[in-house]
Amino acid sequence: MSDTYVPLTALGEGETGVVVNILGGPNARSKLLAMGIAPGVAVRVIKGRGPGPMIIGVGSSRIAIGWGIANKIIVRRV
Repeated sequence: MSDTYVPLTALGEGETGVVVNILGGPNARSKLLAMGIAPGVAVRVIKGRGPGPMIIGVGSSRIAIGWGIANKIIVRRV
């Protein structure tokens, strides 16, 4: 599989991606970094469809994030 970079919102439930970039301003970046979401970190989609926030796994933590900010997280599918 070639390296394909997509927004986190493009991954389905159960899929994992490695963060390659965070788009947006310094506030969005600092919020995500504070949650442990940074380039090189693997994130797993736990709940990716339906109403409400997207729920992702980062390490042993589960994090709920809004769709707008999830769309700014660019990942490489693994």
